[in-house]
Amino acid sequence: MPPASNENPTRAAINRANSEHSTGPRTPAGKQRSSLNALRHGLTGHVVVLPTEDLTAYQSHLQRFVDQFQPKGALEEQLVQSLGDTTWRLNRVPAIEATFLTLAAEDHLDSIRTNEPRAAGALALAQAFHHQSRALANISIYEQRLARLFDRTLKQLREIQAERREHERRQMDDAAEILQMHEVRAIPYDPAQDGFVFSTAEIQTFIQRRDRLEEAYCEPDRELAAVS
Repeated sequence: MPPASNENPTRAAINRANSEHSTGPRTPAGKQRSSLNALRHGLTGHVVVLPTEDLTAYQSHLQRFVDQFQPKGALEEQLVQSLGDTTWRLNRVPAIEATFLTLAAEDHLDSIRTNEPRAAGALALAQAFHHQSRALANISIYEQRLARLFDRTLKQLREIQAERREHERRQMDDAAEILQMHEVRAIPYDPAQDGFVFSTAEIQTFIQRRDRLEEAYCEPDRELAAVS
């Protein structure tokens, strides 16, 4: 037998009726406040693309970072993702400030006593700045945190990529030496057998470029020797 409930039957019926008819904010003002609740957490929350934003624009924004940094491996990809997400949120700050101040200024318009619309708007905006200074300061703090996060992430990405490229360069030098040895001996060579991820064509291109650079560096010395 189910335990007896202490809830008043009439109150329980009212609560059920209210829950069935509750569909969230209905008025324009209520919907506006609801959307601003999402914006309020848009700087520090985990959701990067808000319901009011364009997902396609975000994807295009992120792709530009991928194209620029050409990440390799999970860590570099994660750091590039973080750069894209952080700048997306940073770019949101001016719009949040503008929306916030516009709504705050509208709340003060009724208290302004002037027939000049431009003066009324300026005075209402000044009052909005005055009364919402703490909220604006918080937005500024969030912006600074995001900027610092971007700088730290960019520094880490550059260090990791520099280390990875130096390792790849040393690996390519070794692969080039081994390939040239096989070519001298007329023995086929598969770079994968030594754990290299480069193809034979990539190694040959590297050798040709390296030899041309060495030739370019030596050319002034040969010209100087010829003159002397």
